[in-house]
Amino acid sequence: MDAVERDNPSLKGVLSSMNYARPALDKQRLGELIDLIGTIGLGDYESRSKDILGRVYEYFLGQFADAEGKKGGQFYTPRSIVKTLVEMLEPYKGRIYDPCCGSGGMFVQSEKFVKAHEGRIGDIAVYGQESNQTTWRLCKMNLVIRGIDANVQWNNEGSFLNDAHKELKADFVIANPPFNDSDWKGELLKGDIRWKFGVPPTGNANFAWVQHFIHHLSPTGIAGFVLANGSMSSNTSGEGEIRKNIIEADLVDCMVALPSQLFYNTMIPACLWFVSRDKKNHKFRDRRGEVLFIDARKMGVMVDRRHRELTDEELLKITSTYHAWRGEGGKYEDVAGFCMAVKLDKIRTQGHILTPGRYVGAEEIEEDGEPFEEKMARLTTELAVQFDESMKLQGDIRQNLKDLGYEF
Repeated sequence: MDAVERDNPSLKGVLSSMNYARPALDKQRLGELIDLIGTIGLGDYESRSKDILGRVYEYFLGQFADAEGKKGGQFYTPRSIVKTLVEMLEPYKGRIYDPCCGSGGMFVQSEKFVKAHEGRIGDIAVYGQESNQTTWRLCKMNLVIRGIDANVQWNNEGSFLNDAHKELKADFVIANPPFNDSDWKGELLKGDIRWKFGVPPTGNANFAWVQHFIHHLSPTGIAGFVLANGSMSSNTSGEGEIRKNIIEADLVDCMVALPSQLFYNTMIPACLWFVSRDKKNHKFRDRRGEVLFIDARKMGVMVDRRHRELTDEELLKITSTYHAWRGEGGKYEDVAGFCMAVKLDKIRTQGHILTPGRYVGAEEIEEDGEPFEEKMARLTTELAVQFDESMKLQGDIRQNLKDLGYEF
């Protein structure tokens, strides 16, 4: 560990303090793991090796998150969520910031995005902060394995109480903050400069995070982040007023409702917010006074009995819709049940609620061509058969219970 720290200055103080010699650690398993990783070739294949090591590391993070359950969400954001955010934001060049960066998944995907699009890695500057020291160490190791140079800071207080990048104005903010955090010490920050749209309630940090992200955006910056669904509609403790002020400032760019069971740590339904400081960018279509709503709740495939993932095809459908709406390629069209571009006037009539399902309408169902009378005759015949089978099953169950001495 000392040797690794010596050869990687960014890891100074990160590894050597970890107790790899503790008695509870299975020395044989540790040795086997080291031998296995040692088979990954270096030398001429260094870039490929970094990718393999990075994928191994990401695999372990995912397994740890699954095993940790609720606590796993503190350091791991599912890959399909990160990929969606990054593909929507397209951070080709500039300063990328995540004030609750966990194990660094947002940064890793940003780096992958630039490589996939033949960008220069040096065009990206990465900034982050994490309040959990163990998670911060995971992040530092994740970034070093990938060869990513980043300014990631740690302190116990966290980004609200001790902002490590106070003067930073980022081109991209990308984050997955804790959902509905009730222990963020908001009572100590009543007059904070970041609360330009209203003082967030001390019992829920959702709109403290939103305003923290906005505060750190450059004049042309854009933010993409995950929040609990309640953030789109809650009117308690002044949250509705804060949301209204953000909407009226024309900062909300796009809202995406996500399917359930995407996260390891919570069953709380979630959504993606995209907030833009410059909706009249000369490269894109002028979208001032308008918000794009995307309802992706029906998307995703189950990868096991508890977890769902967005497929590459679904991710492409979401991201291409957003980019077409922004005028970055392709023709945008509203699709009932999936996406709708909505003017601020209509959002006002809905009480400044940002739930996509309220705006996109119902999915159009194609007519099957079967005449109504024929369809009703067929369906009622099928229903009669099912009723008969139901009665038979009830009789069988009653008889089985009677044989066991339970008659009713």
